[in-house]
Amino acid sequence: MQVGTVVGNVWATRKEDHLTGLKFLFVQPELPNGTPINVPFIAVDRIGSGVGDKVMVTIGSAAANMETDSKLPIDALIIGIIDSIDVERGGA
Repeated sequence: MQVGTVVGNVWATRKEDHLTGLKFLFVQPELPNGTPINVPFIAVDRIGSGVGDKVMVTIGSAAANMETDSKLPIDALIIGIIDSIDVERGGA
């Protein structure tokens, strides 16, 4: 899984039939402290995320298997909207 912030929407009026009705969002992956890493990617959202939300995203086969009866042609799925992140630091 990855943590990121939703930075935009993607609209596609024509797409694979099995993707009809799904919402697509641009997600900027981040470190736990909010520092951006890598480049934004498109993720499917079925839980009502919006621009500015910090989200958890699953990538790969777990995303493609979100439906029990068929494998969808997606590789990123938003699975949670994050309320807060607490990271403990070791002392040195």
